[in-house]
Amino acid sequence: MANIAFIGLGNMGGPMAANLVKAGHKVQGFDLVQASKDAAKADGVSIAASAADAVKNAEIVVTMLPAGKHVLSVWTELVPLVGKNTLMIDCSTIDVESARHAHAHAKEHNLPSVDAPVSGGTVGAKNATLTFMAGGDAKAFADAKPILENMGKKIVHCGEAGAGQAAKICNNMILAISMIGVSEAFALGEKLGLSHQALFDVASTSSGQCWSLTTYCPVPGPVPTSPANNDYKPGFAAALMLKDLRLSQEAAKSAGAATPLGAHAESIYDAFEKAGHGGVDFSGIIKHVRHLAK
Repeated sequence: MANIAFIGLGNMGGPMAANLVKAGHKVQGFDLVQASKDAAKADGVSIAASAADAVKNAEIVVTMLPAGKHVLSVWTELVPLVGKNTLMIDCSTIDVESARHAHAHAKEHNLPSVDAPVSGGTVGAKNATLTFMAGGDAKAFADAKPILENMGKKIVHCGEAGAGQAAKICNNMILAISMIGVSEAFALGEKLGLSHQALFDVASTSSGQCWSLTTYCPVPGPVPTSPANNDYKPGFAAALMLKDLRLSQEAAKSAGAATPLGAHAESIYDAFEKAGHGGVDFSGIIKHVRHLAK
């Protein structure tokens, strides 16, 4: 078992750190928010006085932070402090360039590193069923994989530095677009007199089938576990989807790629957030779609 420092104990990081404890690792954690520290402590994570204290004697450092600027700030502070060959793993969802800069900073200090953003939301974090999309060299990935397997059920090596972030951004652009499409179909079905169940029964077994429909159906009823049945309490908040869509458009601009549907999805989620709905689940976008017809 390993000595692991876990920086960022929020809605995702806290349960992930708890699963590392359950797997038998010694986990020292830190977060700026007291409530997050208290929750992690209740789950068996030892709370350090600072991020610098958390990484003392750590063999592995995991970060789960809001944005690229936070990751770079924390890695800039911690990389010079950790021991030789300490494995650096970032599970945040950030822009590709920041991820590559973090890798480069680790390389300057001869430290192995992996960018490993996740998919699966808070439920996946709690149940250790996350999907990890990893970027980094083969040796670093091989060393990180057993640790990631304690927090997730599918671990994919996507390529070199930053490839994990690239895969996450592309995946979530697909997800946002498909959720809007499913929402538009249900909104149209309502206008045409179709019941939610009838449309679901057809589309879920036909060519319209997709994850946004069969797992996260944006209307109550057909999929009992979807957020629509719990007043759209977020598993993955609309504000976070907007963040990922913005990352996708930044990446598209940088790479010279055309993503017109991704750009339109960003504008739709931006309007949804500006209307005060950033804290609801991203499947709640159906409310905005319905509103557009009024």
